[in-house]
Amino acid sequence: MANETVFTKIDQGIIPSVKIYNDDKCFVIMDINPVVKGHCLVISKEVRPTLTDAPEDLVQHMILVARKIDARLREVLKCDGTNIMINNGPASGQEVPHLHIHVIPRYENDGRKAGFAHDSYADGEMAELGRRLEIK
Repeated sequence: MANETVFTKIDQGIIPSVKIYNDDKCFVIMDINPVVKGHCLVISKEVRPTLTDAPEDLVQHMILVARKIDARLREVLKCDGTNIMINNGPASGQEVPHLHIHVIPRYENDGRKAGFAHDSYADGEMAELGRRLEIK
């Protein structure tokens, strides 16, 4: 397979996993190296390296599956919330060039810091950047 990744091997059963959901567009596995126990990955069956490379219908479907996984984590694990995220490209921390969504259970006072270090704008910088980024 030209676009074979660790995730295609998992989907084919070549690499073992704990799969908790499977349909014609994506599948969900438990992350082998979880941030928090119960951490899941929603993975596209078709190899699309990033969000931008994926067709809209696939992205929509994967988000809806992530929503189902979120509900299941809350029901079974009684977690207080989840982090739902996509590392989109190597600079963001994406390790496998194959679109996947992390769904990570979170608990009040779990001792894990959510989020990122924050930056700030100089006077007028945010407005200028906003003008450059505006989609018309």
